[in-house]
Order: sequence, then structure tokens, then C-alpha cells
Amino acid sequence: MEIFVTAALVLLLVGLILLGLASSANSRREQLRAAARLNAIENKLDAVVAHLGITIREREMPEVLRLIREGRRIEAVRAYRSETGSSLLDAKNAVDAMAARSGH
Repeated sequence: MEIFVTAALVLLLVGLILLGLASSANSRREQLRAAARLNAIENKLDAVVAHLGITIREREMPEVLRLIREGRRIEAVRAYRSETGSSLLDAKNAVDAMAARSGH
């Protein structure tokens, strides 16, 4: 009888672990979907703003600009991501644009 109780507890524990992993995977999947949707919305908004000829003043980012002036692009991208929460690609594109505007 003791073996059956132990086996049942082990099965219950394995089931709970698998349930937790499945829940975590679903949560991560939902986060990825939300991030993709937000990215699509931002791209559409950028297209509308560009079409209307509206210029949006960028946030002041003195640390990012300093790193660009010093030729430290990777650190500038890292700082940009830290300040904005942007993806790596968006941060790189933004830093490249900032560097082009500043002539660096």
C-alpha cells in the first residue's frame, strides 16, 4: 500500500510540474504575441506619422548621444534599450538614426 501512495504522490508531483511548465509556456507565448502586436501597431503609427509629415521630437538621451559621439555604438544601443525598453533591432535603428542626425 505504501508503494501505491508513494507512486501516486510522485505522479501528482510530476503532473503539477508539467502543469506549471505548460502555464509558463502559454504565458511566454502570450507575451510574444503581445510584443508582436505592439510592434505592428508602432510600425503603422510610424507610417501614418510619416505620411502626414509630422515630426515628433525625440526624447533627450544625453548618455546615448555621448556614447555615439565617442564611437561606442554597442554601448549606445544598450543604453537606448535600457531607457526605452526597445527591441535590439529597434534600438540599433534608432541609434543609427541619431548618429546620422548628429553627424557621427
